[in-house]
Amino acid sequence: MNSFGVGLREHFLLDERLVFLNHGSFGACPKEVLAAQTVWRTRMERDPISFMMRVLPVAIRAQAEGLGALLGASGKDIVFVENATTGMNAVLRGMEFDPEDEVVTFDHLYTAVDNTLDFLAKRIGFRLVRAKFELPLTNPDEIVAAVTSQITAHTRIAVLDHITSFSGIVMPMERIVAACHAKGVLVLVDGAHAPGMLDLDIERIGADYYVGNCHKWLWAPKGCAFLHVQPRHQADTHPPSISNYEAQGYPINFDWTGTKDPSAWLSTSAGLAFHRKLGGRAVAEYNHTLVVWALQMLSEALGWMLVAPMEMIGSIGTFRIPKTEGSTAEDAAALHDYLVDSHNIEVLVHAHDALYLRISAQVYNVRSDYEKLLTAIKAAQKENLC
Repeated sequence: MNSFGVGLREHFLLDERLVFLNHGSFGACPKEVLAAQTVWRTRMERDPISFMMRVLPVAIRAQAEGLGALLGASGKDIVFVENATTGMNAVLRGMEFDPEDEVVTFDHLYTAVDNTLDFLAKRIGFRLVRAKFELPLTNPDEIVAAVTSQITAHTRIAVLDHITSFSGIVMPMERIVAACHAKGVLVLVDGAHAPGMLDLDIERIGADYYVGNCHKWLWAPKGCAFLHVQPRHQADTHPPSISNYEAQGYPINFDWTGTKDPSAWLSTSAGLAFHRKLGGRAVAEYNHTLVVWALQMLSEALGWMLVAPMEMIGSIGTFRIPKTEGSTAEDAAALHDYLVDSHNIEVLVHAHDALYLRISAQVYNVRSDYEKLLTAIKAAQKENLC
């Protein structure tokens, strides 16, 4: 395997013209993992009945065991889902809420999960409480205090990001879970970005439910995510699509929810093998070091404010762009599209109370990628886009 940097681009299908600084959104699957997925698909199509009825049930459980070994969890407590949003919906839409219940979450939750909670709150009538915290953050204590201050005798569950989506902040999740449990509150964690970015130990965190993606930082194909449920909740946890094996309960009821292409799930082990070949934890260390350098360089050159201290940053980091208060989603799209169309640079631009620009670091990135971004941003400023 090549050392980290430009040489690793050969392992991906990324357009050679593209400066890809947004691995965090959808990942980039290595060629060898895509090849492993093709092998599974071919095997399935050669003998579909035998594969679906005899091979698949055993293979899925084997993949769950391998994933659990990396994540500090037992494979029997892990099921595969298509994406983190599906896993969050499985938990939330399967729970029984009373109208007087309260659900605590962050005030800038990932949009899909926020929409799910809003949908359920309107349908059931429970109260949705958003813990607010001001950006920039100065230390993790602000997050713990923001969540615990909203807990009341009516709080049923806290639904929280491990790493926030548009701002890329690593939350002190172990402390938050302990604080919630001390008050008798369940915790559902959206860990979409955490597997592979953090040295994740799900059992140590202790959340009642933990959802994560494998396609972002663990190199699996798109369509591969997982849900971890503590044993005490498994009898009451059901897939969004109830199907043939519901009576067998968790995890079998999730393993089969109707006919689909399971090759992304079955390629989890290939993604983990690629991760090990790169050096495992060395990947996150390289990414963190690179993104910290990039954030500091860009902040000094542009005078832009970081949204959190470096100890709360993993492999993604975010700036709040000055003098963009009141910006809209259309403004965010205009800046994003300019950077892609005029400079072949892919980053995330998001409108919240202002415009925010998020960068990722991955093993195929190097310092010159972010220097190109700096040049492009200066050009965007001349176009009054930021």
